[in-house]
Amino acid sequence: MASEPDDAVVVGSGPNGLAAAIALAEAGRSVRVLEARPVAGGGLRTEELLEPGFRHDVCSTVMALPPLLEHFDRMGLDLVAPPAPLAHPFDDGTAVVVERSVEDTARALGEPGYVGMVGPFASNARRLLPLVMRPPHVPSRFLLLLHFAELGLMPATAVARRLRGDRARALIAGAAAHSVLALDEWGTGAVALLMLASAHAAGWPIARGGSASVAGAMLRRLRALGAEVECDRRVDSLGDLPPHRVAVLDLVPKGVLDVTGDRLHGRYRRALERYRHGPGAFKLDWTLDAPIPWKARACSRAATVHLGGTFDEIALSEREVAAGRHAEKPFVLLTQPTLFDASRAPAGKHVAWAYCHVPNGSDLDVTKAIEDQVERFAPGFRDVIRKRCAWSPSRLEAAEPNCVGGDVMGGRMDLRGLVARPVLSLNPYATPDPSIFICSAATPPGGGVHGMCGVNAARAVLRA
Repeated sequence: MASEPDDAVVVGSGPNGLAAAIALAEAGRSVRVLEARPVAGGGLRTEELLEPGFRHDVCSTVMALPPLLEHFDRMGLDLVAPPAPLAHPFDDGTAVVVERSVEDTARALGEPGYVGMVGPFASNARRLLPLVMRPPHVPSRFLLLLHFAELGLMPATAVARRLRGDRARALIAGAAAHSVLALDEWGTGAVALLMLASAHAAGWPIARGGSASVAGAMLRRLRALGAEVECDRRVDSLGDLPPHRVAVLDLVPKGVLDVTGDRLHGRYRRALERYRHGPGAFKLDWTLDAPIPWKARACSRAATVHLGGTFDEIALSEREVAAGRHAEKPFVLLTQPTLFDASRAPAGKHVAWAYCHVPNGSDLDVTKAIEDQVERFAPGFRDVIRKRCAWSPSRLEAAEPNCVGGDVMGGRMDLRGLVARPVLSLNPYATPDPSIFICSAATPPGGGVHGMCGVNAARAVLRA
């Protein structure tokens, strides 16, 4: 006798695929997750890349956008919040440190206007983030969202000009650069405000043991709900799927087109074929004999460090990349997790990683440019390096196919890319085929380890 088909088969087990599967299973649906790799988790992977005992997060480390943190608490995930979420050093040997308190941060900046700009969003972060991380809708807290949009729709350059001090403006630039866009593009102000609000509200924690711990917690929750997870199950076409009622694809448009074949056609298919990817990333992982020797010792209080100096320097770096060129002094985003989680390295040793933005698909090795930026703010850094591992855009894509050309955001994150993600639609998770849905970072709200693309897609499936 044939078994009943699954209510939903989720293809891909990144944070969005797992979040979609959990939301569907919690709603009482039968769910099966298929993952091509031997281990589930997608970008939530932690591996001994260079030496035994040194554990590196292959993709993400810091959980900067926290809508799912309360869910993780229920799953028993051990999150470690560093004393300070973020540090931004300067050439004079000092650094701006984002404290959990908005007021303390403003005093350190010498910038009273910072409180009025960031404070309302930090104090309302638990309400604001769910509002902006859903597809277009009429929100229940319209005035809060309207206030955010008033500033957020501006370019980061305009937002920064509302502050007087160079240090405060540099902090805005580093936060806005998470958009992987030129800082004079509309909407980059929203990224800066969201990143800083979430830093104050949630502390940008890391998972003890590495990001694989996040995947482990989600998988335990899934299995407790009775869902099935199958690894080493490559899906080349929908014909490879077991019997199901709905397929939910944790794939960007390139993968969706490959898997669906001629099931999606006409105007919708042409829109997916035109989908735009943003710049790529070039990433370095290091094993270290000692902590990074920062000139500004306060940088050792934060797991995340933004390296780029002034606002103008960071803006130039991102503008060069947006124009398809390599920045001479790239903006570098660095994490140093073993300062706060000793389980990731042997006693007294450390791991760190950093990346900069490069043109999509670039094959230029920018190891020296990245390490020059670290050495600039931490003289002697190269002396503590044991081994390094470089990830070009092509290697990133080979490890995680959704990172097309090294695009870790799942698609360009400008205003057009957010509104038409992956196509212009009031229900961007649905496709013309009522049995096919998309839950990857190519749907709202876009890139980042937050799982909300998956949660939103599951809600669309349940409504259908």
